Amino acid sequence: MRARSLLVLVWVLSVVGLAGAAEAPQGVASAADLEKVLNQMDAAATSFKTAEADFIWDQYTKVVNETDAQSGTVYFRRSSKDIEMAADITQPAQKYVLYQNSTVKVYEPRIDQLTVYNTGKNRAEVEGFLVLGFGGRGHDLGKSFDVSCQGFEDVAGVRAAKLSLVPRTAKGKNIFDHIVLWIDPATGVSVQQQFVEPQGDYRLAKYSNIKLNQNLPADAFKLKTTGRTKTVNPQGSF
Repeated sequence: MRARSLLVLVWVLSVVGLAGAAEAPQGVASAADLEKVLNQMDAAATSFKTAEADFIWDQYTKVVNETDAQSGTVYFRRSSKDIEMAADITQPAQKYVLYQNSTVKVYEPRIDQLTVYNTGKNRAEVEGFLVLGFGGRGHDLGKSFDVSCQGFEDVAGVRAAKLSLVPRTAKGKNIFDHIVLWIDPATGVSVQQQFVEPQGDYRLAKYSNIKLNQNLPADAFKLKTTGRTKTVNPQGSF
């Protein structure tokens, strides 16, 4: 449960209006199509340094048949082998999330509270999910997932390749039943992602205004805490 909670935290940070609905799959994908997409992702990963994108994260809860939405801007930065991620959530409530140095920090200005989580032994797994479609190598997906190409769909004006990822391990399957990535062939990065949990809940993440390898705001990876901010450290690590 701790590993699942952290991965959900990293992506949804609910503590990851719609950008455009996907159309029905166009054409039948072949093994050659999959290989081409994975090669494009490999090429993008080689030169990947930073990414910035506007997002809408829709969290669907099956038991109550409700969808909650969050929107804002997300940032990624890679230096050497380290990956950092920050999210500035603006709607429905201001919230800042930062993944840095194996730690997830969530700052809620409304209550002026900072919650700090240590990824512990799950660091590699967490970072693996973080870079899905944003700086991760395509052929590395096969180490953790059974990967298939389900064709091509139009997502917000982009004819995206639809990749289905099914976790190989029991631990992975306890976290997500499957994951779907919509990859822009021109850039090798995701324009949309869906993380489906075993009980039917899912998170649909839609990205727009994607900027790759450009200068990020100077304060993108700095939490806007105050001198009175209360820090909470939940017991144990994930």
